Amino acid sequence: MSKLAKVLHTAKARTTGGRENGVSRSSDGRLDIRLSSPGSPRIGTNPEQLLAAAWSACFESAIARAAHKRKITLPPGLAIDAEVDLSLDDDSYFLRARLNISLPGVERAAAQALVNEAHEICPYSKATRGNINVAINLV
Repeated sequence: MSKLAKVLHTAKARTTGGRENGVSRSSDGRLDIRLSSPGSPRIGTNPEQLLAAAWSACFESAIARAAHKRKITLPPGLAIDAEVDLSLDDDSYFLRARLNISLPGVERAAAQALVNEAHEICPYSKATRGNINVAINLV
């Protein structure tokens, strides 16, 4: 991080019990969730669902930023369906992801330009770039 970088927000959460039977709580109390493994009958979410929700929310904000710079009005039907796979190869776990983006009413070339720019500026896209297989699809 450069000396000029300004920290805008620091999220703090404490997790106990892991994905099997865990609980995660944010320091401000606004997040308080139970965790469970995918397919488990236990009530709770899993880390992959949390990543999908966080990444798609951040990516939508990145699209809005790109649209503002280009003076493009975003449609009310803008939606991102994020899919995060937890996979196993031999004894190694890894993630794959797909972001399926719908920009109804935006001309396809303009929509693709917004999606491409958003993928460059979104912090989650930056964090995962080169680390996991990611497909960004304009649908």
